[in-house]
This record gives sequence, C-alpha cells and structure tokens, in this order.
Amino acid sequence: MRDFLPEDVRRRQYVIGVIADVYQKYAFEPLETPAVENLETLQGKYGEEGDRLIFKILKRGEGAETGQADLALRYDVTVPLARVVAEYRAKLPKFFKRYQIQPVWRADRPQKGRFREFFQCDVDAIGSTSMTVEAEILAAAADVLQKLGFNDFKIVVNHRKLLNAVLNAAGIPAELHGAALVAMDKVDKIGVDGVKKEFAERGLAPDAADKLAKTLGTIQGVAALDGLSLNEEGQQAIRELKELFALSAHTSAGPHLELDAYLARGLSYYTGPIFEIRVADLAGSLGGGGRYDDLIGMFSGEKIPATGISLGLERILVVMAERNMFPASVVSTPADVMVVQWFANRADLYLAFATELRNAGLRVELYPESPAEDGKKVGDKQFKYASARGIPLVAVIGGDELANGTVAIKNMKTGEQKSVPRADVVKWLNS
Repeated sequence: MRDFLPEDVRRRQYVIGVIADVYQKYAFEPLETPAVENLETLQGKYGEEGDRLIFKILKRGEGAETGQADLALRYDVTVPLARVVAEYRAKLPKFFKRYQIQPVWRADRPQKGRFREFFQCDVDAIGSTSMTVEAEILAAAADVLQKLGFNDFKIVVNHRKLLNAVLNAAGIPAELHGAALVAMDKVDKIGVDGVKKEFAERGLAPDAADKLAKTLGTIQGVAALDGLSLNEEGQQAIRELKELFALSAHTSAGPHLELDAYLARGLSYYTGPIFEIRVADLAGSLGGGGRYDDLIGMFSGEKIPATGISLGLERILVVMAERNMFPASVVSTPADVMVVQWFANRADLYLAFATELRNAGLRVELYPESPAEDGKKVGDKQFKYASARGIPLVAVIGGDELANGTVAIKNMKTGEQKSVPRADVVKWLNS
C-alpha cells in the first residue's frame, strides 16, 4: 500500500483518463461500490487460493472480543458488481454495460507490479450470452492499450468448458478439476514440466497428467480444435471460441488474439471464455477476465449471463514507466507557464494575470512571494524555481512591459526571451 507523489498521480490520472474515455466510447456506464463488503458476500467466490487473500475486518464494538470477522475489504470489483445487479436488477437496463475503476485489496506477497492495494479497471456486460459481447470487450481493452502506446501485447484466450472437457477426457475426477486448473494457471511461471510436477503433488495420477499434457500440447491455434474428440460441453466451447475469433477479426483485438490451451484463470467463478493480456517483458499479465454466467445467481437466485475483463492499472504503469511511454506533458511539469512577481507588493496584478491565463485553459503557477524590492533577485529565485519545477515558460510583467502593454515570455529550455503584446499573450501561449 503506497503513497503517490504528484508525478505518480499525474501518470495514474492520465492512464485512468484514457481507459475511461475508451470504455465510454463503447457505451459502458460508470459504477462505484463501497470499499467494504460483508465477508459472506466475498467468501466462496474466488476459489481456495483467492479466499486466503481476502483482507478480513474484525468485529467492532460489542462482540469484538471474539476475534471474528464479519466484513472484508473489496477483493475485486466483479463480485460487488454481481451483488449490485442482483439488488438493483429492476432499475437496470436489460443489457447492463458498466465500467468501474476503483482500488481493491489483497493480502498478497508484494513483488514487481503486484501490491496489496491496487486499482482495477473493469468493463463488464450483463444480460447476454452472445459472443458479440466478448468481442466488444476485447476490442475495448485492445483500444485502451493501443491508445496508451502498446503494440506488442497478446490477448490469450481459452474456455473453461473446453478445459473441463479435456480434464474429463484425460480421466481426471471432477473433485480434482479445481486443483488441476490452479496448477495449469501457473504454466507461464513454472513451465509445462513444472505443471506436471504440481499435478503429481496435487494427487493427479501420472498417466492422467501425461494424457492431459499431451492433449493440451496438441492445441496449437483455433484450427487444432477441430481434431479434438470431446463431450458436448467441449464441443460447445469449441464453437464459441471459433465464433469469438471470427468476430474479433473485425475489431482492433483481432491481430492480438491467440489461443492458449493452458490458460485457466485461477478464479473459480468463470464459466465460459477466459482471457489474459500479456506483454513480453512482464511476468504476469496486464489484465484478464472471462465469462461468469453463474455468479450473479448466487445473489439473485436466477441465472443472469455476464462477462468482463479487468485491466491492471499498476502493471500498466510499471511497464509504461520502464519503456518511457508517457507523454512529456504528463511527467515533466505541473504547469504550462509560471507567472513571475516582479513588483514588490503587487500580488493583485499577478493574480489577475494568472486568472486570465487559467480562464483560457492554461495550467499556471503563480510564484507566491513578491521580491523585497521591485525586480530584486527575481532571476536568482523565481527563474531557478521555475527551472527546478520543469516549467517550460515564464511570464514576466516588469516596468517596461507594464509601460508598453506587453509580456516578456522566457523559454526555460533555450533561454530565448520574446516580447508579446498583452492582448495576444493567451493566443501565443496556447499556440
């Protein structure tokens, strides 16, 4: 859980702004939920490993001495969304499309790009089983990454029903499916041999593990799905995957889509297509998600289809910083121009001028202190301050400028100074 200094916050606000802008272009609406949920709302939704990472809140006041927990910090924004849909279904549209950008908390082990408090940037669509929904969600995620400057990302896709069918075909009993999926989800970290070893540690018979690994190894691309002999659940998954790839060919996500038969996604609520976004130089993913048609029903008692994807803000920021992907205006300076106080005790003049520039849409820093005497040590103090702050331009109204109706503008990078008529200064600065 970290503090964010001004430059950090500017970077975060820039990325969040891009994400929200793209999501809104796809007609997703904003939603916010509380940081705290009832513990029973969260428990049992994320699988064994997920439940262990929930930050529980001990009972307060009467009953606190028991050391029991009844509340918890939000683990993700998907389960709270499911609760909201169940609670407000009558007020929501038939096809509810929402985006949510809020912090979540996990009692995890911090590492590069992984924190105990972090933001999720989710986009979800409720109410439809059509693969068009998945295609649009993946397109929105691809648009975000491209607008941020990524071009080497991959969106890897799989299907939970395909995995279940392959597990059944390998002779792995249903009670061990969860353990197998958890092991498979680590393939990008421990490799295929590591997954086989973990299969054995989790009680999978060696011949079943070998058969499973062999089947998964043959699935290289969507075309390879036709050669699989699977049950009806598996055949449905194949049809949906082929449709998703065909639809995505008409969107920005198409060129980045790949099938990964080992992709499992650790959360237990997924029921259909699942996805993960990867870049070459990052262990882990930039985001992920999938279809979860049964989750809302845990709260409402009725089956309501849903699918979504979450972008990991923290990891996106880490990669963008390492690759120097931020626009210079985002990271370099808090202001476009600094107004110098040249005259002693004439703060009113400079406040009025700064207000004029701000009303024209410029970011303006007004040096807060006037000199002891007119113009005294302005160069020593105020110009050095602007340079240290990385402010590119300094505006000066001294004696000559006041008499001539001009403003002196100094470029802090080149040292060049230009005299601009006061009436034209806003236009000149904006250009």
